[in-house]
Amino acid sequence: MSSPSPTPAPAPARPVRVLLVEDDDLMRRSFTVALERYGYEMRAAADGLTGLELFRDESFDLLVLDVMLPGLDGIGLCRRVRETSLVPVLMMSARGDGLDVVAGLEAGADDYVVKPVDTFVLVARIRSLLRRARYAPAPAPGRGAGDAPPPAEPELLVFGDLTIDTGGLEVSLRGSPVALTPTELKLLLQFAAHPGIVLERHTLLREVWDYGWDGDSRVVDLCVQRLRGKLGRDRIETVRGFGYKFRR
Repeated sequence: MSSPSPTPAPAPARPVRVLLVEDDDLMRRSFTVALERYGYEMRAAADGLTGLELFRDESFDLLVLDVMLPGLDGIGLCRRVRETSLVPVLMMSARGDGLDVVAGLEAGADDYVVKPVDTFVLVARIRSLLRRARYAPAPAPGRGAGDAPPPAEPELLVFGDLTIDTGGLEVSLRGSPVALTPTELKLLLQFAAHPGIVLERHTLLREVWDYGWDGDSRVVDLCVQRLRGKLGRDRIETVRGFGYKFRR
């Protein structure tokens, strides 16, 4: 009797593809080598227009953009990316307290780091962004790891003319789909899970941005501003001195 054929090994997971756009030659090379050592598949460009061409010609899981770039700067590049894509974007700024941070977040970036940045910090921010991009609701408590999942059922949260499908991770407003970045979606899900409750900025930084330390609350404020632009300004209320409250 012939022996059974061996079970084929599962195909290895596709490496995460990162586009780095940085005009400083030494920094671009050092970041590329460092991130490749962490297993990322890297593509790099020295200016914004070349970065835009690479983005349009290839598929990437995450973009790391310097703010100050020749030709097309990082802010403009981020805006062009957001015209067609919700891919996570991490901005790098040499001026942490400058207007370029705010401009980058307003342009649609999900997070930023201030240069010079340690490789460990950069990798931590990249991993955090990728977790948001792959966000899925946690399994119901009480199920063992080997238990079969229950049949999928639609989970709809309805707030007036806003509908949130927490299972399918889809959002619609007055029946029309709303395109949200992974960070915007996770922030909205956090609000929707606590309607009518004031959420402090540091809580949102921890739960949405995975910050285990005190981060810059501007990322929260600007992401809330983008959400208001897509869902309506009255949907999320500012509670001065505390944070934000999602209206029922």
